[in-house]
Amino acid sequence: MDEIKTEESVVAPVTESAAKKFFKCNCDCSDKKKHIVAGVVLLVILLAVGGYFYKTKKADIGLEGAKTKVLEFVNSTLLSPDNQATVTDAVEENDLYKITIKVGEQEIPTYMTRDGKKFFPQAMETEVADKTADAQTPAEAVEIPKNDKPSVELFVMSYCPYGTQMEKGILPVVAALGSKIDYKLKFVDYAMHGDKEIDENLRQYCIQKNQPARLSAYLTCFLKKGEGTSDACMTSAGVSAGAIKSCVAQADTQFNVKADAADKSKWSNGQFPPFGVDKADNVKYGVQGSPTLVVNGVTAQSGRDSASILKAICGAFNNAPKECETAKLSATAPAAGFGEGTASASASAASCGN
Repeated sequence: MDEIKTEESVVAPVTESAAKKFFKCNCDCSDKKKHIVAGVVLLVILLAVGGYFYKTKKADIGLEGAKTKVLEFVNSTLLSPDNQATVTDAVEENDLYKITIKVGEQEIPTYMTRDGKKFFPQAMETEVADKTADAQTPAEAVEIPKNDKPSVELFVMSYCPYGTQMEKGILPVVAALGSKIDYKLKFVDYAMHGDKEIDENLRQYCIQKNQPARLSAYLTCFLKKGEGTSDACMTSAGVSAGAIKSCVAQADTQFNVKADAADKSKWSNGQFPPFGVDKADNVKYGVQGSPTLVVNGVTAQSGRDSASILKAICGAFNNAPKECETAKLSATAPAAGFGEGTASASASAASCGN
């Protein structure tokens, strides 16, 4: 059989007259002719199936094509022009292309379907989900209760690019509302980005505990460049490095942080070390990834731009303060990861989680 060269050659169009002849012959012809017709029909089906697989194979953009497409999507959609990603690794994994990108000092595994039409900022283990699905009742949308002074808790991983994106979005809101809200930065109960994340989580926890008024200034500095800037950022924010060092040692002992990280039998799903500083609140609110915004004890759905976050929090007041109307905050999402720019499109669904 000749090689199929084009999709058009797979199946020729069937005219109305040809169809009539086929059905007439199938009903009126001899058995021999019926067998001949059946053979022709079988051949057409085989050609069509072959054409389908040929077309499917042709739709595969290949590993190099996936690398190019992931970079184009991430750099044009999620990141600012001055904070661009590069590819550090690319492999085939579970019928997907796994493309590891580097943003600043962060390496982030991403996934793309073979046809290049679907992009996934993370992979989830369905076996883990299946084990717990029967034991959980599907969550229903819950209205955020109102309060005179709303409680606002943001759960992040300090090196998660989507957590840092949300932090950059909420800092102007915290500045605008000030003491009118009870704001706390908290941490997801496992760390996906290595020892540097564990160390930074502890540092930020201690800055908030010992010198809460200095936390926003520290984060504003740290979120610009990330790793390697903590000492300089503590200095510029007026944070006492000695007090923080002492607090970190105490917190490590109290929550068994480094010891648990060294014991892989305690890792989350066998993949990531635990970070138990805010474990009780993670369990209480069902926190699964970074970022998670909890307002008045309820997980809030919000964009990552400051205007959207302000709106979500202001809806939780019994009587919203004037700042809810007068604060003019950006409606454009900050860039994911470290750096100052903005994202050309919102990435509100992306998160770090297992």
